Amino acid sequence: MFLVHVHVKVRPEKVEEFIAATKENAKNSLLEPGVIRFDLIQEETDFSKFILVEGYKDQEASAAHKDTRHYRIWRNLVNDMMAEPRQSTRYKTIYPVEKE
Repeated sequence: MFLVHVHVKVRPEKVEEFIAATKENAKNSLLEPGVIRFDLIQEETDFSKFILVEGYKDQEASAAHKDTRHYRIWRNLVNDMMAEPRQSTRYKTIYPVEKE
C-alpha cells in the first residue's frame, strides 16, 4: 500500500465548510478502484488542523486520483479555505506485508 498524509491548516471561519467539502471528496475517492482508504482526521487541540490519510494500491492509483473530477472540484473549492499551503508526505507500508 502507498500512503499519503496531507497536512492542512484551515482558516478558522472555514472549518465547517472544509469538513463538508472534504467528506464529499473522501466518499467519492473511496469509489475509485485504487483507493484503499481515505480518512479525514482533525487535531483535538487545534480544530483548524487536519490530516487526510490516503491509502492507495500503488503510486499509479495516487496519481490517477488527482485526475478525477471530484478531486479537482475539491482542490478548487478548498484552496481559499487554507490558512497556509497544504503539505503532503508520502509513505510506503513496511508492515503488515500485503498478500500477493
